[in-house]
Parts: sequence; C-alpha cells; structure tokens
Amino acid sequence: MPRNQPPVQQAPPVQRMRIRYAKRGRLRFTSHRDFSRAFERAVFRARLPMSYSSGFNPHPRISYAGAAPTGSASEAEYLEIALAEEVTPEWIEEQLRGTMPDGLDILEVVTSPGGSLADRLTGSRWRIETAAEPAAAAEAVERFLAEEEVLVERMTKKGLRQFDCRGAVVTLSADGAALDLVLRHVEPAVRPDDVVTGLRALTGFEPGPAPLLTRVTQGTLDPATGEISDPLV
Repeated sequence: MPRNQPPVQQAPPVQRMRIRYAKRGRLRFTSHRDFSRAFERAVFRARLPMSYSSGFNPHPRISYAGAAPTGSASEAEYLEIALAEEVTPEWIEEQLRGTMPDGLDILEVVTSPGGSLADRLTGSRWRIETAAEPAAAAEAVERFLAEEEVLVERMTKKGLRQFDCRGAVVTLSADGAALDLVLRHVEPAVRPDDVVTGLRALTGFEPGPAPLLTRVTQGTLDPATGEISDPLV
C-alpha cells in the first residue's frame, strides 16, 4: 500500500477469549518475547479467526497479562485473544493444543466477560523448592515475617534498584525444605526470587544452587484471607 494512502481500518472484534496456559520443564526458560512469538505462530497454524489491529503493519490482537519471570515454571499464565468470528472455547482449546510446543501447555479457554483481565490478577501463590535444611527454612521464615521491611536490590532496565520485598508478602510458610508464598502484586513488582534474596540477606538462609520457582495460582487476591480466586470465573 502506498504510504500516502491511509491504512485499512480493521473491523472491531466480535468475540474475545481468555486462556490459561502453563510453562513447564525446560520451557520455563522461555522469555515473554519468545513465548509471544511461539503463540503467534501457533495461532497462525491453528487458523484461528483472529481480529487484527489497524495500521500499516496489522498484528493479531493478543493481550498478555501477569507473565512470570523467565526461569520460573507456572501453572497460571494468562492471555486474551480477540476474534473476528464467533467460535466456542472448546474449539479454540482443541486447535491450539495441537500447535503449541510441549511445555507451553494450554490448560483452559473461556469466553471473556469483558473488562480488564489484568485487573483480575492482583496476587500469586508460589512454591519454591530449595535444598535447605527444613529447620533452617522454618527459622528463616519466622525471622522474615517478624520484620516490617526487608530491603533487596535487583538489576532492572533502569539500573540497580533497591526496594522492600517484605510488604508484598501476604503469607509465607515452610513445608519441609519448600516455601509456600503468596505475593501481592505491587509496583515495583516483587518476585519470588526477591523474597529468597531477602531471606538470605536477613538470615543467611541458603536455598541451594538453583531453587525451582513455580507459580501455582494467579488471580484476585483477598487481602484478608490470602486466598486467590480464579480470574476466569
């Protein structure tokens, strides 16, 4: 299309679907950018009737929300797609499951009720598998919870940044050598590895060379109970 001509305006979506997917095994090292490329290829191979953005370079309308840090496994990743035709969630799920790589697994598809998906993702529950002694893990957790503030540093896109990791922790407990953690989603974002860093700095806690971080659930946090509700309901 000549650049002096206005771009074609695409029709608005007629339907939106919300999708929960998992990152497992070696695929947990997939970055968000790599996943988005893999998902767009899967959408193309599955021949989903996607709605596209307007402009000179139209893209399928896909909205990602609350992506886990690279290297973390997850059973609760979410995205939303916009469609140009009405179909069933079951059909979308069937088509996608045959096109996604093993380890990036489609778990659930529902019709979007509208509103913001990101607004429904206000908390996460994590399981952190460590090589620590169970007694040391329990002691470190007790000392951490007794503090009002635990400062940690992390390299960000804007450089080295210091922030409090304690304020985002809703609940934290030791289950043998593993840690069960509920995090409130705040700005700046506090990650489970930040909490591990805080435990180490505060108590000398040694989690081992490569703790496995797994997001078990993600959704709307009840701050009074620490419970997390399903964002697709």
